[in-house]
Amino acid sequence: MTDSTSQNPLNQYFNGTYPKQYQETPGIQGKMDPLPDCGETSYKGSGKLIGRKALITGGDSGIGRAAAIAYAREGADVAINYLPEEQPDAEEVKELIEAEGRKAVLIPGDLSDESFCQDLVKQAYTELDGLDVLTLVAGQQQAVKDITELPTDQLRKTFEVNVFSLFWVVKAALPYLPKGASIITTTSVQSFDPSPILLDYAASKFAITGFTRGLAKQLAPKGIRVNSVAPGPIWTPLQITGAQPSEAIPEFGQQVPLKRAGQPVELADVYVFLASTSSSYVTAQVYGVTGGTEIA
Repeated sequence: MTDSTSQNPLNQYFNGTYPKQYQETPGIQGKMDPLPDCGETSYKGSGKLIGRKALITGGDSGIGRAAAIAYAREGADVAINYLPEEQPDAEEVKELIEAEGRKAVLIPGDLSDESFCQDLVKQAYTELDGLDVLTLVAGQQQAVKDITELPTDQLRKTFEVNVFSLFWVVKAALPYLPKGASIITTTSVQSFDPSPILLDYAASKFAITGFTRGLAKQLAPKGIRVNSVAPGPIWTPLQITGAQPSEAIPEFGQQVPLKRAGQPVELADVYVFLASTSSSYVTAQVYGVTGGTEIA
């Protein structure tokens, strides 16, 4: 768990102005300024996931990286998926997982390919010698100010990565998942309070919320729980690769009640809770980590 000492949430993490910056998608976290805090030095485990076997999509950076670090420090072996271009970030995560004495499996590939999603699950199950946590974080987000300028290729890619891949990964994983397994999707505050410049992304996140709640009801008789996390503005490579207009980067996140962007580590405890037996009576729920923006 993270430091329990009482701190002011307004300035507990970076709350200044971000330098204007841009990277070509998918971006490298190690080149961001300032670096996102994924719990590399701050997250402390307490044995909540001993013996668990987890697959995390988007596990090289941002929220997925924070989940991977936390899972390993809680005792889980972890397989992470990411795009091949993100290999430098993935190697760092591998070192952090192995430093905890846990097994780390790196599986690069594109989630918009159904056959890859099938291979991803099979490889994770084989190399981890089991699979009982699916943590689906990877996402596609590109800001477009006018629907008439939204390319069909972008629309298709957004739904393939954000929505279709969830169906493909879960379908491939179900034969392997035991009773007591946990599936965690990642929706967004955009599912409840959509931005006009993120129409395709917001729509895909609405779909994830519906997918989560429906799948939870379908899988409850099998003893498998399904929940989702809804982040607000979180400082990750997604933001500086076109998810936000470049002119919006300096004040990114300052519009929420807590007046700052969140850091990936601030979501880690929620993913751990939903992956663990502590949430044994929790399914079909969406947990907001939004800096104060309401979700319903």
